Amino acid sequence: MNFEFPVPIDADLLVIGYGNSLRRDDGVGVRVAEAIETLNLPGVRTLECQLLSPEYADPIARARRVIFVDAAVDRIDGVYLRKLEPGDNSQLMAHAADPRTMLALARDVFGRTPEAWWLTIPAIHLGFGMDYSPEAEAGFHDAVAKIRHMAAGEGVQDTKYCKAVGNLGAVDQAILA
Repeated sequence: MNFEFPVPIDADLLVIGYGNSLRRDDGVGVRVAEAIETLNLPGVRTLECQLLSPEYADPIARARRVIFVDAAVDRIDGVYLRKLEPGDNSQLMAHAADPRTMLALARDVFGRTPEAWWLTIPAIHLGFGMDYSPEAEAGFHDAVAKIRHMAAGEGVQDTKYCKAVGNLGAVDQAILA
């Protein structure tokens, strides 16, 4: 595509927290984005949503960096921060997309893809309710700390949980496929 007008950058860091806040641990991504918003960190913008959908490609393309924050049932041993690359295809196969598809959509529609990370927090209890499991509660605090460090330009603090998409296990590959 030929873009005559570059997309203006309006955030150094965009934090997108997503999940269902009425399904206990599933809402922890939204809670993280809300907490980051209250910190009023310079250059940081937040979005909260239940699902990643096409309209978020615009703010994604306008950010230098983006962190997608979500609950994960596949890993309960801590917060994981994964570097992301855009998917090969921006076609949505359902009413919601995964982070790699959103990056591909930003690239294909707006001609720009930011540096991106996927931060997942352990989800143990997904029934109806608004309280969190101890694992999700601890993950919430860890996630907020990691994002604060990244917003301050300090980079990834704990590479123990940092994996590139190419190095993900079979469960992660299935989720991102």
